[in-house]
Amino acid sequence: MAGVRDTLRTSIPTTRSAPRSRYLSTSTPFQSDDFKYNAPCNRPLSGITIVALEQVISMPLATRHLAELGARVIKIERPGTGDFVRHHDSRIRGKLCSHFAWTNRSKESLALDIKDPQDMDVLKTLVCEKADVFVQNLRPGDAEKMGLGYKALKGMMNERKPGENRGEKLIYASISGYGSDGPYAHKKAYDLLIQAEAGVLSITGTEGDNGMAKVGCSIADTAAGMYAYSNILGAIIQRQNTGKGCELDISMLESLVEWMGFPMYYAHEGQSGPKRAGASHASIYPYGPFSTGGGGKVMLGVQNEREWKTLATQVLDREDLTVDPKFRNTASRSENRDELEALISGIFAQWDTDEVTRRLEDAGIANAKVNDMHGVWDHPQLQARRRWRDVDSEVGPIKALIAPGTTADVEARMDKIPEVGEHNDSILRELGFQ
Repeated sequence: MAGVRDTLRTSIPTTRSAPRSRYLSTSTPFQSDDFKYNAPCNRPLSGITIVALEQVISMPLATRHLAELGARVIKIERPGTGDFVRHHDSRIRGKLCSHFAWTNRSKESLALDIKDPQDMDVLKTLVCEKADVFVQNLRPGDAEKMGLGYKALKGMMNERKPGENRGEKLIYASISGYGSDGPYAHKKAYDLLIQAEAGVLSITGTEGDNGMAKVGCSIADTAAGMYAYSNILGAIIQRQNTGKGCELDISMLESLVEWMGFPMYYAHEGQSGPKRAGASHASIYPYGPFSTGGGGKVMLGVQNEREWKTLATQVLDREDLTVDPKFRNTASRSENRDELEALISGIFAQWDTDEVTRRLEDAGIANAKVNDMHGVWDHPQLQARRRWRDVDSEVGPIKALIAPGTTADVEARMDKIPEVGEHNDSILRELGFQ
């Protein structure tokens, strides 16, 4: 495989004035050897090709999951720089971005300057010849301005492939901050801004004017990506039944508001919403972190009166708490959580975290260790279930989590995280260009 610089120099235009002869038609298109090796036919989406004009997190996460089910994902990137999220950090061995490594394995990278007419022709040829699914997460309206909207691609596919009905079968998925219409359609959106609009900041953090806190990972991007993933899967099944594709319009706001179902209904018809409760549950108590001896912390959760009685009698050795009206049920315990937290932590102070955990386990009380990232990398349960696999990258092999739900009879697809334009030569030749 040629290096990135060689690939860009020989296969990718960098200016509009580059000569038309850069792409010469050949008579024998072929299937990319990379793809033939990487996507065995026993996966559910084998035979499905996705052309992805994607960036950052939301759509790349969706297509990574589709790739792991066997789909061929061809990621369109800017020549030289690629997806701009590649440059958000260099946490992996001083070069590779953490966001990009997470969302882009098992894909092919095709570097095209889509502002250049000749490169745009390559992209449109790729879509017409290969695409079952086209995805994009550009700003609303940008794809249409470039002639890459659903109606334009559908018409172009029908025109270039008369009699094959390819345009009618196209599945077209878009992710945007607020959807393709409505007063917010053209409003700029980032993950934290959507967390604010969706009400997440009103329930996350601690009480007080300055107590709001964002969710520590990109929850709005992740939500939108997972709804794109599930909707594309549904569209593929529908197409198998009807022979027709469709257009999917996924909004980050709607995706995250869907995940806000509990707090939304908690505040139904004008009632007050859940209070910010730090790392504790807003309405169920005790359910959160408690201090232990030696400065440790343990998380525990009590969900019903039976569990509360067990905690009070078998762990705390305080049967009197089960008849105290301040703690008689979930609602009263939540109302008096400060007093109860001090009481529980005071008892736990005589034991270290391991001893508290042992007592909770013996009593059958749900509990958890408060891990940092190193604790997650070394988590004994993930290691025991062999959930880590090495994935190749430009900085060498790195550990990656096997996607949840992988079945035992199909080997997990964990292919290389591509370099910018790594697959230009093979894809261009496959399309009949050199």
